[in-house]
Amino acid sequence: MARPGTDISNDPRARQLLRTLVSRHIRDGEPVGSQTLARHSGLDVSPATIRNILSSMEDAGLLAAPHSSAGRIPTAQGYRLFVDALLQVKPLPEGELSRMRSELPAGAGTQALLGSTSELLSAMTHFAGMVSVPGRESFAFRQIEFVALEPQKVLAILVFADGEVQNRMVQVRRAFDPAELEQAANYLNSHFAGQPLAHIRAALLRDLRNARGEMERLLADSMDLAEQAFAPGRDDMLVAGQTKLMGLQDINDLERLRALFEAFAEKRELLQLLERTAKAPGMRVFIGDETGLAPLEGMSLVTAPYGSGGRMLGVLGVIGPSRMAYERVIPVVEATAAVLGAALSPDA
Repeated sequence: MARPGTDISNDPRARQLLRTLVSRHIRDGEPVGSQTLARHSGLDVSPATIRNILSSMEDAGLLAAPHSSAGRIPTAQGYRLFVDALLQVKPLPEGELSRMRSELPAGAGTQALLGSTSELLSAMTHFAGMVSVPGRESFAFRQIEFVALEPQKVLAILVFADGEVQNRMVQVRRAFDPAELEQAANYLNSHFAGQPLAHIRAALLRDLRNARGEMERLLADSMDLAEQAFAPGRDDMLVAGQTKLMGLQDINDLERLRALFEAFAEKRELLQLLERTAKAPGMRVFIGDETGLAPLEGMSLVTAPYGSGGRMLGVLGVIGPSRMAYERVIPVVEATAAVLGAALSPDA
């Protein structure tokens, strides 16, 4: 239970002590004692005064004292205050930005860029990097071709504006001959190339309501084929560097590791978490149970949305222990989102 008056927002000494304690704990991974804080905080106060301030912060839920040590460690609430009010974040040096741009080059293809992005996040932070894969309905398509495979099965070959190619199986109500398939593909290519898939399905329905005679038949055939070919695909997520979490002293419990790796393998809950972050602009930092996921207890997630041409396409981020170097991880995530967006831009 917190004591009245334990808010440190207006207490410069308490703020400086918390900043120093969190920084030392992140660096060394050990509980931090009053003597250490007296030496490194830059405050001209006695260890006894420091102990009194630390005791107040412990009562406020910002610090905890492990049973085997006289020192203290930050709680999730302490990290939260540190990140929100005490952290000083600097932009990445130009040399690191240049490295990012060289590893995420424009024109490399979306899937290749996303894979490289998750690897880059992991390499630069030494934690697990994640990138949500944007649904293809967000991208404009360049061309479509249809190939009859069976009487009621057609292969749709979709070429997108970013160079990706997808093959989708379409189950149709009747058999189409090659001429009909070519006519439907020509109609879709001539009328809708350069538009996102979600717009095309809506436009086809609108045109079908207004069509008459032969055009109605062609539109009905095109709609029958396009409805499935242009349907939203299953969202996914790319993860890299999960094994880097195994050697961390903060995650040395086998049961916790097993639950964490199951979450990475299954992905659904992590993807839902990333999608939640996409609804709020800018950087997000989730600490401990703020994620709402039990496997991430004692972990932190730093995320940023990425996009192109004014459209938000997905979210990327880093998962690591709550005892992470936030002043390093946050600018890496923020810069990676910007560089990835620039690489995905059609004007890049």
